[in-house]
Amino acid sequence: MLAQAAAPLKSPALTTMRSTIAQLPGSKIRDVANAGLGRPDVLAFWFGESDEVTPAEVRQAAAESLQRGETFYSHNLGMPELREALRAYTAGLHGDPGPDRIAVTSSGVTALMTAMQLLVDAGDEVVVVVPVWPNLPAQPAILGANVVRVPLAPDAAGAWRLDLDRLLAAVTPATRVLLLNAPNNPTGWALSRTEQQALLAHCRRTGTWIVADEVYDRVWFGAGRAAPSFSDISTPDDRLIVVHSFSKSFLMTGWRLGWLLLPAGHLDAVGKLIEFNSSCAPVFVQRGGLQALAMADDFVPPLVARLRAGRDALCPALAALPGVQSATPDGGMYAWFRAPGAGDSLAFAKHLVADHGLGLAPGAAFGPEGEGWLRWCFASQDTARLLAGVDRLKHALRL
Repeated sequence: MLAQAAAPLKSPALTTMRSTIAQLPGSKIRDVANAGLGRPDVLAFWFGESDEVTPAEVRQAAAESLQRGETFYSHNLGMPELREALRAYTAGLHGDPGPDRIAVTSSGVTALMTAMQLLVDAGDEVVVVVPVWPNLPAQPAILGANVVRVPLAPDAAGAWRLDLDRLLAAVTPATRVLLLNAPNNPTGWALSRTEQQALLAHCRRTGTWIVADEVYDRVWFGAGRAAPSFSDISTPDDRLIVVHSFSKSFLMTGWRLGWLLLPAGHLDAVGKLIEFNSSCAPVFVQRGGLQALAMADDFVPPLVARLRAGRDALCPALAALPGVQSATPDGGMYAWFRAPGAGDSLAFAKHLVADHGLGLAPGAAFGPEGEGWLRWCFASQDTARLLAGVDRLKHALRL
């Protein structure tokens, strides 16, 4: 009688790891990008960043800081001068938030995780509007929360809309946090002022916190200098945390600098969390942020104009392709579209890279609600490059 083969031994590290962490999915965007990195023939539009470098003045401010030897720890909450500059910047867009409400973090994603750590215990309910950048629902899940997904839905033209009544029904007194990203990555959806007012009033009644990821607030093509913000309509005592980042509006994705706007009285607790996570943002990076804010009025509007030019070149060209469903977004830096044959969006995106030299993000990266869709970052200085990508997509679709 033959002996049965022994079961393969599991690594002790794998058997003792938290199951939530072991089961976290890898980045499907990275999965596609890794298939094309190093290939000079690939037109890459998969990541959410511009192909422009950080402004020279910002880089110079950081370099001078390093030359002065500013290589030591700073305050957990950020340098006082940067926090005051962020207060003035916020005041110019949304009204003065008042003192002692801003904390600087090492990146916008760290700001989001800090907000989750401040609010969420294991077993808490967190409602999140999807599809969305995968880090947002993953963070409360990592902390052991019960994540409830409320989907947007596309209309006939391909624009994604919120069912406000459905969302209001999902947020109950049992809901600890409502997590929103608007303008939204990947769909370009944005909250209207009426929707914001309804959500804020409802969350006041239920005692639910709102965590608003507004990192794309200046990448806005509608009326006004910024997208509608909860900061416009809230009070300092509301259960509201607004998350911002220097990454998108100031071309500083690699710098890793963000900030939080918090209710009054919460800075000390957030300072403790920052200490336990990263201690502080590097001083030279904060000096770069100070310079970015100093030139915001001169720099951001032309940047948004260039992004608008990319949007206005790409989106109509996509919409003109037979079988493609797409709409022009009001905010953000992405075209979000459905194409024939993209039902398995990861496989289709890998096919585009391998056979057509076109790098896009698969919709499945943003949750099951995005399956069958693709995200195309139009933050490119060269509109001809965007249109060359459309030609490659057209060839892939055999049109």
